[in-house]
Amino acid sequence: MTTDRNPPEFWLTDMDGVLVSEGEAIPGAADFIARLQEKGRRFLVLTNNSIWTPRDLAARLARGGLDVPEEAIWTSALATARFLDTQHPGGSAYVIGEAGLTTALHEVGYTMTDSNPDYVVIGELRSYSFEAITKAIRLVKGGARFIATNPDVTSPSPEGPLPATGAAAAMITKATGADPYFVGKPNPMMFRSAMNRIDAHAASTVMIGDRMDTDIVAGIEAGLETILVLTGSTKREQVERFPWRPSRICSSIADVVDLI
Repeated sequence: MTTDRNPPEFWLTDMDGVLVSEGEAIPGAADFIARLQEKGRRFLVLTNNSIWTPRDLAARLARGGLDVPEEAIWTSALATARFLDTQHPGGSAYVIGEAGLTTALHEVGYTMTDSNPDYVVIGELRSYSFEAITKAIRLVKGGARFIATNPDVTSPSPEGPLPATGAAAAMITKATGADPYFVGKPNPMMFRSAMNRIDAHAASTVMIGDRMDTDIVAGIEAGLETILVLTGSTKREQVERFPWRPSRICSSIADVVDLI
């Protein structure tokens, strides 16, 4: 870490490519979580995936060998719900998404409706309905404001990439001319909402990620120290292609344990 800042008290970390890969814990991830808990550091595990609730994700991480409490998980669905609650408390939304998104919106007091909603909100799905996309297009054309949980155009699967939120949102944009407001990474708002969740301050918060184009750039824009690990999307030789730099590059999360 740079020497002109206080030692990091708060930790944000991406999930896929940093802590887990294809459902299994990356070596050193369990030690990392244990060290954070041992030192009493407040932390959140972040993910752009809006399909699962924090409880679902905690169970999935546990099956992969990581003990992460559900209250330490922050998803783009939760960030989206928090954003909408601050912008239009008690509003209504037509939602294209799974339980992670609908549950988050219900918990902030939003009503799900397909009749004159305040917002159309789209998140990741395991299958997209042409009928639902058509309905969303008509509602956006009718004046509903357009929100998407994240801009990721694909998500990984064992069989290869799957179309994700950004790809589905693009269909609505092409048909309406309306661009959505993306809440998740690389929007630094997701990090700011995460920091609010744990009462963190930028000057003493670190973000760990595996992608220069989402995790690291958003961390920099949020004013955080950043650590790039090389176990996910971005390889060391690719770092030079970007006009920004992480505070530190580590081979894997195992090398971060001693920095806590």
